Amino acid sequence: MSETIAAIDLGSHSSRLLVERDGETLVRLVELTKLSEGMKDTGLIQPPAFERVRAALTEYRRVMDEHGVSRARVAATAAARDAKNGADFVAMVTEVTGYEPEIFSGDTEAEMTFLGATAELDPADGPFLVIDIGGRSTEFAYGHESFEAGISLNMGSVLLSEEYLESDPPRPEELSACVTVAGAWLEDVDRELPQANRAKTVIGVAGTISTAVAVEIGLVEYDRDQIHGFELTREAAEDVFRTLATENRDDRAHNPGLPAGRVDTIVGGMSILVKIMRHFDLDHLVASESDILDGLARSIR
Repeated sequence: MSETIAAIDLGSHSSRLLVERDGETLVRLVELTKLSEGMKDTGLIQPPAFERVRAALTEYRRVMDEHGVSRARVAATAAARDAKNGADFVAMVTEVTGYEPEIFSGDTEAEMTFLGATAELDPADGPFLVIDIGGRSTEFAYGHESFEAGISLNMGSVLLSEEYLESDPPRPEELSACVTVAGAWLEDVDRELPQANRAKTVIGVAGTISTAVAVEIGLVEYDRDQIHGFELTREAAEDVFRTLATENRDDRAHNPGLPAGRVDTIVGGMSILVKIMRHFDLDHLVASESDILDGLARSIR
């Protein structure tokens, strides 16, 4: 008997919905809700962020009802697990969707991302390393046919942008600080996930990487098929970083492929991406539009 399921991912930067029936995608939606915006000084999810997520979830609930969703799984990641008022956020999400969100640990986030990103890949291309650059955290997940180990780092595109990028455009010393901080965190990967260096295929997921690809190819309108599976070279990543980091906000906003909601955070995200590629001496990585959201859906099929 056919069953329609849904997965909702409430990230630090975006909220996303996936509706599937028998493994076929019916709906895939994303809103840049910026849940972690303004948390730097107070540790609290701010009222405007609450309302942005509430509005997105209200629409998601309508879409779920329209498609007859019978089961769903809702997950929240770094912003929700770090917020002092996380319990209030959980209550709001539960009220709007009818499902209590799971506040994923960094390890669970890494595992679920690995499940989603590698589900359709040939095991012969493994072992895999999946890198997820989020708004407040970055996950590394390693495995062959299944997830074996992972690590979550307290660095992300929003976090570094709010902490270090004060000028418009950023000053060289601000950019250097971002890259240096990212490098310091990557020492934890070397120590706690040494097998990361043995990966045969490196996969990059989430907004920073998909935006880097979109800017590289000049993608005026989002096209999942053009981004998914794209091999982003280190040379191209460095070029995108150099271009975006040296432009002021207004000029940066005109780059095809750069969503308006990422104009203020993409430089922080790109500083992490280029440092990762330098640190692991990656010639390229494979961009994937299948990630934690797809992993959530797979977990309840």
